[in-house]
Amino acid sequence: MQKNYFILFILLVTLSCKKASAPPPPEINSLFKQVITPDDRKTITAEEAKTYHVNNTYQYEYRTGNPGQYEYNYDVKGINIKGDSVYGNINVQGKYGAGILINDTVADVEINTEWISYGKLKACDKNGNEYQLIVK
Repeated sequence: MQKNYFILFILLVTLSCKKASAPPPPEINSLFKQVITPDDRKTITAEEAKTYHVNNTYQYEYRTGNPGQYEYNYDVKGINIKGDSVYGNINVQGKYGAGILINDTVADVEINTEWISYGKLKACDKNGNEYQLIVK
């Protein structure tokens, strides 16, 4: 009889030890897009306007957002691989950003950027052309 209770006990323990599925992670409502696009620099949303900040001490034109989630706007200048001079405006959040470059000989070029050192960025357009930029 004890053997039957023992088997019943093992069976109950085995069936009751289901893996609990983890609850889905809470969805974070963020004012910021996960990826910066060239169009981000054209307008400031109503939510971004609430945190719009200008500080003439720093190189950025303005910033929006909250600590840890700032998005900065910079005027940049630099050269392409051929050595032609370019200039433009970008938005950056963290290490990566995007914006528009203007060249005297071609139309505006949409670029994606990455910080490579203080005040210096590497940029690439959709055709794979690379640019070396610095913050003005």
